[in-house]
Amino acid sequence: MEKRYFISADIEGITDVTFWSETEEGKQGYDAACEQMTRETAAACRAVLAAGAVPVVRDGHGGACNIRHMDLPEGTELMRGWACSPASMMAGLDSTFSGVIYIGYHAPAGSDGSPLAHTSEYELVRWAKINGQLASEFTLNSLYAASFGVPSLFLSGDEAMCRMAEAEIPGLTTVAVKRCKGNSTWNIHPKTAEKAIEEAVAKQLAAGVPAVPQVPETMVLDLCLPTHQSVRSACRLPGVEKIADDVVRYTAKTTEELKMICELIMG
Repeated sequence: MEKRYFISADIEGITDVTFWSETEEGKQGYDAACEQMTRETAAACRAVLAAGAVPVVRDGHGGACNIRHMDLPEGTELMRGWACSPASMMAGLDSTFSGVIYIGYHAPAGSDGSPLAHTSEYELVRWAKINGQLASEFTLNSLYAASFGVPSLFLSGDEAMCRMAEAEIPGLTTVAVKRCKGNSTWNIHPKTAEKAIEEAVAKQLAAGVPAVPQVPETMVLDLCLPTHQSVRSACRLPGVEKIADDVVRYTAKTTEELKMICELIMG
């Protein structure tokens, strides 16, 4: 069977994207952000195709209809819209994939690594931790991939997210397209980013896959929520307990269970 690689794409970690308006349909800068999101995704797709494999892209931002399929290289498959699955940005992934590539990922809520730092919905959670460690969307998604035995190979995004991902998965290749401070971003040129992504993905695919991290037997998820009302609402869910005025806890046995509770509380 032909090899397939799963590409999960977000927008906040794309080159030049700095303000929330650029991530929201119909607002200033959104069209330009979508164009660059498409270009950086296309760069990864070209590397996958050159390796003789099929790139399967999951549009993972907003309404999941940001990437322009016609601007991706021929042979690329694209998943648009949400699959009504707790897998969310990883919906469609299964054990038949040879690896996962993450494009446009960003620093998590609770960090100062990006002016757009968030985890899932930025209005709904101040930070998320798994087994005591700050967790990003990449943390959740790479654990989900690992549960299928699928390795995480590459990530592009802001510098803080790249360093965090490297620490979580030794052997992961990254390309930082920007450094962030306060409400600002310091970006490399968009074409330089595209070239770096294509070259780095190609190099990683040629080098072989890193080890798949072991999924913990139990995953203790702590979520800091913005209001006492949201804490009360979360505690109505089976297994969720309040551990502080603004923090709830849930202990998951599987990554599917972890993703499910995240979707119910975090959106």
